[in-house]
Amino acid sequence: MLIAAVGLAAAILILWRGSAATEAAVQDQAVIALGQRLYAENCATCHGADLEGQPDWQTPLANGRYPAPPHDETGHTWHHADALLERIIRDGTAAVVGDGYESDMPGFTDVMSDAEITAVLAYIKSTWPERERAIQSRITKDSAP
Repeated sequence: MLIAAVGLAAAILILWRGSAATEAAVQDQAVIALGQRLYAENCATCHGADLEGQPDWQTPLANGRYPAPPHDETGHTWHHADALLERIIRDGTAAVVGDGYESDMPGFTDVMSDAEITAVLAYIKSTWPERERAIQSRITKDSAP
């Protein structure tokens, strides 16, 4: 029981610190530039050079999987807390959703460090209009323990 409580406390701290780090990174132009470069190298192939996503991203393909969504304000990325977005980038959508869910979104844990994942998310967030950034910031804060 004590081990489980300590583990839960550590996970909460990591998620809280990760979200705070992402918020600070959105203000750092060097972090945003790094994130833009990493996005171009690792994400743009599927999510588009301009974060536009794939066509008809809300309609499942013949295999049941969904096309890559946009990460600009027309998509749903800004509807999710930083901690969830960081987990999806790190572990992949199927691992985060579970229950046999299939997705073409791989995890990048072997490709990018946590700091680099934070930089990618900072870049994505830096492109959103103020309204979407404010809503997403509130979602992140409301989901924190």
